[in-house]
Amino acid sequence: MVSLIAVCFISILAGIVFSLHRLRSNQKRNVKVTPKDSEMADMIETSRDALLHEYIRKHDPSELVIYDFDTILIATRNFSITNKLGEGGFGPVYRGKLQEGKEIAVKRLSSSSVQGIEEFKNEILLISKLQHKNLVRLMGCCIKDDEKLLIYEFMPNKSLDTLLFNPMRRAELDWAKRFNIIQGVARGLLYLHYDSCLKVSNILLDEKMSPKISDFGLARIFEGTQNLANTQKVVGTRGYMSPEYAMRGIFSEKSDIYSFGVFLLEIVGGRKNTSFYYHDQQLGFIDYAWHSWNEGRGLDLVDEVLADSYSSTEVMRCVHIGLLCVQDNAADRPTMPDVVFMLSRETDRPQPKRPIYTFQSSNSDPQPPFDNICSANEDTITLLQGR
Repeated sequence: MVSLIAVCFISILAGIVFSLHRLRSNQKRNVKVTPKDSEMADMIETSRDALLHEYIRKHDPSELVIYDFDTILIATRNFSITNKLGEGGFGPVYRGKLQEGKEIAVKRLSSSSVQGIEEFKNEILLISKLQHKNLVRLMGCCIKDDEKLLIYEFMPNKSLDTLLFNPMRRAELDWAKRFNIIQGVARGLLYLHYDSCLKVSNILLDEKMSPKISDFGLARIFEGTQNLANTQKVVGTRGYMSPEYAMRGIFSEKSDIYSFGVFLLEIVGGRKNTSFYYHDQQLGFIDYAWHSWNEGRGLDLVDEVLADSYSSTEVMRCVHIGLLCVQDNAADRPTMPDVVFMLSRETDRPQPKRPIYTFQSSNSDPQPPFDNICSANEDTITLLQGR
């Protein structure tokens, strides 16, 4: 019975999409559109919206809202450039305000999405079910013609990188805030289980400076048919990709552990994971971190703006854990439950091995000191498994 209902629903939706496509084709060929045709188009659009509402209502009893496109246009002032918060691999993000005064963030997915309406709805339902205090909450979505919009809760303090890598503002992140962010992101990743989209710019901060992971799950909308375990197309942000993924396309939970280790060391040091010169020797930031820790100078990594306002015990714990996470061999890295446990208390920890991959990368592809290394394509592959 359920299968029959699903088949009927898909057939109706396919008919609606075909009719819309035919109508648009006629318009593009300058075929005269009669008032009757326009009325039919309005009816089709209304029917599709109604079907979408009904589909969401049946499959997701949560508070996920299907927003009207005109409502989003008004909220974002027609996607005004002044409302634009930023743009990543999945598309631009705009700040909006609904008529009742609630602020929202609208992600306008780029046209490179390979999924159809059905797959899109299924992924949205999956994402909406993942709810954790350290994940950005998906409030709803909107579909109109080729437009696919995701509506999220608005984060007033924007992304972590706007503070951490801004010389004029990173002092706002004292050690207490940084350690809280580290622990919050670790808990969020533990809940997600897999999320290869982790990087500093994808950590958003609420009004209390609590961290929330964003962009989780979106890669499946763009790369939905890829084999996540072993893919020939490696996408991600340079500096956060594990050696096995960057070089062989092998992705696993331990790939996320590597990204978390980079993130952790960046927060401690207040600098990006790029190569730089140290004592006339070019070192990657991670390799420099390992050398400093191995020589008993782990505190040399601490961001200078923190002065003496940090806990040396917590800092050394974070550096040690970060280096365990960025080891070349995935099997040597801890699991996310191990990371959360080690962050929360003093306990025996294994000795990290030197990350040879980052050392070789920094010498084979030199970069100016502290320059930002950006990926030309920041799309990521994400396998969601909330728990």
